Amino acid sequence: MSAYLSIYQTILSAMAIMGLFVFVALYFVDAGYGKFRSKKWGYSVSNKLGWVLMECPALIPISYTLVALSPSNLAILFISLYALHYVYRSFVFPALLKGKSKMPLAIIAMGAGFNTMNSSLLCASIVLFPKDTYTDLCHYAQHWYFWVGIVLFFLGMYTHMKADHTIRNLRKPGDTNHYLPKGGMFDYVTSANYLGELLEWTGFAILLCNPAAWMFVWWTAANLVPRAHAINLKYRAEFGNEQVGKRKRIIPFIY
Repeated sequence: MSAYLSIYQTILSAMAIMGLFVFVALYFVDAGYGKFRSKKWGYSVSNKLGWVLMECPALIPISYTLVALSPSNLAILFISLYALHYVYRSFVFPALLKGKSKMPLAIIAMGAGFNTMNSSLLCASIVLFPKDTYTDLCHYAQHWYFWVGIVLFFLGMYTHMKADHTIRNLRKPGDTNHYLPKGGMFDYVTSANYLGELLEWTGFAILLCNPAAWMFVWWTAANLVPRAHAINLKYRAEFGNEQVGKRKRIIPFIY
């Protein structure tokens, strides 16, 4: 087990360092999906299929952990919260998408690879490293971080899903115009969907209190903060500073 723990810790450290490179790089290169898709990213498939292929690999380590590793009830709760997000992103979110946008296979492959690795690390951190950390639900629920983490997780999920709904319904059928999202947290930031996801995983990390969960927060920020910056600039170029106003990028009143 000590050899596996060493591998686990090495991968965590490597991913934390890689996250820094991703964070810096995305301020100079736009990830080629959504608003920033371009032919330079190569062959693309439909957005619906792309999201399924990119997100559902996260459910493979989750399924293995639940079936093969006999987690405690508390561990099952944590893994189920994590799975809830990926069931939404893998199946519900793609099914609700409108339009005929596409996603490059290169982006899908990178996302699927990260999701598989990240899911494996998180499941291992809950069940194996260190073993027997998450066993007693009644005892764990006595700590402040359990309730703060739960509240932030579901607040983030609600913000995320509400923002997705707002973006999906910006256009009526047949309309090809572009619109500035408004309402809810979009009145404070131009990427309310990213704010929700960042809040969701911050709550999850507070709930778990382990390095793998905080590494995921770091990677979420490394991917979404630069993209939120690019989206804010795009909106300002398209709609003007007066329309965008004082809205921040991803964190209300701060950035």
